Amino acid sequence: MFKKDNILKSLTFSYFVIAFFEIVSEYFVYTPFICSLKPLIPLMLAVIYLIHSDHKNPIFVIALLLSMVVNIFFIPDTPIYLYYALIVFTVHRIVVIYLIFTLQKVKDYIPLIIATTPFLLIFFYLFIETNEIPANSFYFLIFQNILIAIFAGIALSSYVMNDNKQNSVLLISVLLFVMLQFTVFIEKYFLVNEFQKLFRPLAMTFNTLAFFSLYKYVVIAEKSNQDGFSAS
Repeated sequence: MFKKDNILKSLTFSYFVIAFFEIVSEYFVYTPFICSLKPLIPLMLAVIYLIHSDHKNPIFVIALLLSMVVNIFFIPDTPIYLYYALIVFTVHRIVVIYLIFTLQKVKDYIPLIIATTPFLLIFFYLFIETNEIPANSFYFLIFQNILIAIFAGIALSSYVMNDNKQNSVLLISVLLFVMLQFTVFIEKYFLVNEFQKLFRPLAMTFNTLAFFSLYKYVVIAEKSNQDGFSAS
């Protein structure tokens, strides 16, 4: 156990070191580091999870691998690769929401619907106010807004109904994902070619922290569900 803990601490430290250099590379637009480090971040987190978890949920691993593909598609920063990234990210978000539903065991959907509604209104208001959306991305972005609103609604309703460590970590993760989606949406469609040096490092910071928080949530939820199953 001591050896495993040391390995996890070393890998976690390496994860954040890699993320730091990736964020700095985004700021200075240093493409060689971006190409090598950006895909490495979710891959490193997958390794950390597989060592840490006793359950090794394949759904979470798939979500991390899809995140790696999204990161690769975001590197060229061209409309066609942005479109490919949007497709893969949509699949990724569906996988993550399915994962959350398998771990959360939502029984009452009324709080979920109530918690989802404000996020739907916010994201669709921003969507309506944007004029730079390509025709081929229009319906994907509508679906993305629905997915992120459901994702946020699950976390917020779970936290309000049961304020425990598992739901607190999930809420932190989801809020970081919401900020990530805001940042990417504003950068790509709202303030195009403005504040690039700010938005890309900021998006990568939210990405790094959001996925790490999601990993912590998955491990906590797995342990909580296992303890509940053992007790029953």
